[in-house]
Amino acid sequence: MKLYCLSGHPTLPCNVLKFKSTTIMLDCGLDMTSVLNFIPLPLVHSSRLSTLPSWIMKDGNTILEKGFKDCAGRVFIDSLPEFCLPEKELLDLSTVDVILISNYHCMMALPYITEHTGFTGTVYTTEPTLQIARLLMEELVHFIERVPKDQSAVYWKSKEMWRLLPSSLKDAVDVTTWKPCYNIQDVNAALSKVQLVGYSQKIELFGAVQITPLSSGYSLGSCNWIIQSHYEKVSCVSGSSLLTTHPQPMEQSSLKNSDVLILTGLTQIPTANPDGMLGEFCSNLAMTIRSGGNVLVPCYPSGVVYDLLECLYQFIDSASLNSTPFYFISPVANSSLEFSQIFAEWLCQSKQSKVYLPEPPFPHAELIQTNKLKHYSSVYGDFSNDFKQPCVVFTGHPSLRFGDVVHFMELWGKSSLNTIIFTEPDFSYVDALAPFQPLAMKCVYCPIDTRLNFIQVNKLLKELQPLHLVCPEQYTQPPPSQVHRSDLMLDVQMPLMAYKRCSVLTLPFRRSFERIEILPQLADSLMPIEMKPGVSVATISATLHSKDNKHVLQPPLKTMVPPLSKKRKRVIEESTELKAPKPLLSGTIPVELFLATLHKNGITEVKMEDTSEGHILHLQEEDTLIQLEDDSTHIICDNNESLRSTLRDLVLRFLQKL
Repeated sequence: MKLYCLSGHPTLPCNVLKFKSTTIMLDCGLDMTSVLNFIPLPLVHSSRLSTLPSWIMKDGNTILEKGFKDCAGRVFIDSLPEFCLPEKELLDLSTVDVILISNYHCMMALPYITEHTGFTGTVYTTEPTLQIARLLMEELVHFIERVPKDQSAVYWKSKEMWRLLPSSLKDAVDVTTWKPCYNIQDVNAALSKVQLVGYSQKIELFGAVQITPLSSGYSLGSCNWIIQSHYEKVSCVSGSSLLTTHPQPMEQSSLKNSDVLILTGLTQIPTANPDGMLGEFCSNLAMTIRSGGNVLVPCYPSGVVYDLLECLYQFIDSASLNSTPFYFISPVANSSLEFSQIFAEWLCQSKQSKVYLPEPPFPHAELIQTNKLKHYSSVYGDFSNDFKQPCVVFTGHPSLRFGDVVHFMELWGKSSLNTIIFTEPDFSYVDALAPFQPLAMKCVYCPIDTRLNFIQVNKLLKELQPLHLVCPEQYTQPPPSQVHRSDLMLDVQMPLMAYKRCSVLTLPFRRSFERIEILPQLADSLMPIEMKPGVSVATISATLHSKDNKHVLQPPLKTMVPPLSKKRKRVIEESTELKAPKPLLSGTIPVELFLATLHKNGITEVKMEDTSEGHILHLQEEDTLIQLEDDSTHIICDNNESLRSTLRDLVLRFLQKL
């Protein structure tokens, strides 16, 4: 069993498991932090961004001048954003049989894998994960394609330019492999390969292994996967949560007693309490609105935004925000809000019960009905007519490099009355704000990440008791910024194997057994012999038939005897009854009893010698040796066949025949 690690990002994993002649990809997350190296894409012409000075190297070299801009001492690429893909050269991705998706954040690289590697397999995930991933992909494509760039920087990616690049790019992961965003045709083609599954549904893969998705408690439709054969079990825990939020709670019991547990997707902000961050979010929002400012919340169109809206629903009255308009702007805003209300069976019990009252499970439905929350596809059209200030705007993208959020950064960034509140933990807010400096608006960092923290996962692993643990190397040491915090790393008793990008791990257990089915008619012919109380043994002569990783013992094949003459067309079928095999011998020969038996048969002069493997009996008068070992007996006798036969018969008296 081998594990190929194609992504070094711990919360956006992409691993390939080779197990029992199947090749299984576990998630295909897309590392979008690479876009922080690019100039933002404004919806309307930005004189500030367009007049940023070109970056000139310290030695005065201007070869890269046209491709880079300098903003407040930071260097940015003046081109369409590109993304850091999972590693494609480590193994042939066309050999991947299936892709298992844990949640919609871990699905964003799917079009790159399915459409550009020769992949012909099947993708398995749940319906909410599929639909919300579709929304995220469509939004991403829309954001980038609606702002075309008239030039594209290409020289900077050549190997000759590597030493000349600014340090931020030199330290980035595999810059030369970064790729532009896929298009909508790629998205549709990739998602057409998806097969939907439900929690606890068992799916056979080529008869070799069985896969089962289990609720992970993190997001709508998110799941952990169990991959097991008859005798081995691998659990993949990715993006799980034990907190009580809107998804179904995490299923833990089925993960117990795994041979290998692959752990990814822990919280990116282990020191931040999600409840505390929600409270801070609401208080900062209210403070800004009361002072006459606007609030900008960069967000994805699904996920944490539902929790933010639910929190605000409970907070609005107490904070006297009833007259404050809340705007949700995304090309998929309407679809996202509607999908969240129809996936009732994927929600926690309290929200499921509301559906049967009937009530909408999420309170943002009431906010929409009472006109407190309005959603728009973009800042054009209806939004520009309805826009009132002060207000709260939820829009994307959290990286601040594309989407409607860029427009609001340009619009509100010069006023200290306004506030931008970061809630998504995927991007460094300092790096996200860098191309907008100097910035007057206030910045508040309230990262909300409900995934497992180290205290929770250490306790969970003690309960699950896997034999071996596999995880990213980032989890085996404290964060670089807090090297003294030994509590911010895994503390486990079981053997641990850590990986990084492009690692190939040989997992530390080997398959020892295989299940074989025996046909009833063959089983009827067996004649068991009791070897000792409770243990019976039978020999068998059969044909082993293997197909689709299933093994069946069948009666011996029958052969076709050819016709005796040309005129005789009839084929005679005869059973090739195999000759009865020689009996198998079992048991041990007690030396003292055997010596007494030899003495009774007239063989008295016997010299015995102990060896490391048994005993040697020297029949001196007959010039014969008998070697008695644990698994064999040898009679060495020259030119005396009758004596050899006699000794053989004496030995057989002490052995059982099968």
